[in-house]
Amino acid sequence: MLLGAPFQVLRRNPAATFGSALITQLATSLVTVFVVGGAGILAFNRIDSALPEDRDAVTAGAWATVILASLIPVALSILSSALLQGVLVVEVARGTLGEKNRMGVLWRAAGRRLWPLVAWFAVLLGVIVIAVAAVVGLAVLIGVVGSTAIGDAAIGVAIGVGVLGALVLTASGIWLGTKTALVPSIIVLERRGMLSSIRRSWSLTNGSFWKTFGVLALISVILSFASQIITTPVSFIGGLATGFLFPTGGSEDSASFIAVTIVTYGLTLIISLVLGAVTAVVQSSAVAVIYIDLRMRREGLDLDLMRYVEARHTGGAHDVPDPYLVSSQRNG
Repeated sequence: MLLGAPFQVLRRNPAATFGSALITQLATSLVTVFVVGGAGILAFNRIDSALPEDRDAVTAGAWATVILASLIPVALSILSSALLQGVLVVEVARGTLGEKNRMGVLWRAAGRRLWPLVAWFAVLLGVIVIAVAAVVGLAVLIGVVGSTAIGDAAIGVAIGVGVLGALVLTASGIWLGTKTALVPSIIVLERRGMLSSIRRSWSLTNGSFWKTFGVLALISVILSFASQIITTPVSFIGGLATGFLFPTGGSEDSASFIAVTIVTYGLTLIISLVLGAVTAVVQSSAVAVIYIDLRMRREGLDLDLMRYVEARHTGGAHDVPDPYLVSSQRNG
């Protein structure tokens, strides 16, 4: 059930789910290309036209410009990821009640909890960046400082520290990621703040860590394998066709070579966007499905959902509280 349900979400309401994922991914990709690419072209054109004595300062400024420009797509990525997660959580939750909402309805519902979701994704990104920077910085520091004391052996020590740090970060990331995997679902459905949602996710996954991790990991492996099956032949055929049509690298007809290269790259990009959208839908839906399953097993959520559906059929749904709120919230 847990493995099949996320794929059923995509099949049940493809326009709203796949459409939302495709829109957010396309928007992020376009902004990245135009903002970062445009900033890079303008910045490095200044390097080419700079005087030799000013080139170092202009180069530093160019890199600073590109780095600052890259923050825009990063911020948009956080925003779009939060919105998409909220949309899919709402879709899964309302789907258990027999509802099938349009994209606009889902976006409005997710928008009400957008900023707590953005805060969570921003914190998550910040923790990852800080952790990776700490390990890399420690390895570099050992390599630089240690070289004066023990010579070339410091490089080996630095590499060992880097490898060990990477393993620790991977294990810690898997553990913390699994324990907090339900945070977005809780933020949206239980209308909690970020810190309260973290505590709640930690509590719900107690005793179900390996089950939660196993489902999420297996779905990721399935999606990754399926993506490779599709993208690898496309890339191979594209490269083979280019080599067959232009055996000398396009020197005999550069315009045609550029056109074929653009078409091949564009086709690969479109396939990547479609596969990325499908992957985002299934993975985000999987988290929501696990959340609902854990609450059904531990808190009898299925009974609350049945009462709500029955009340709706008899016209009394407005007298029944939101079934996804916990008992203390309903009574409050």
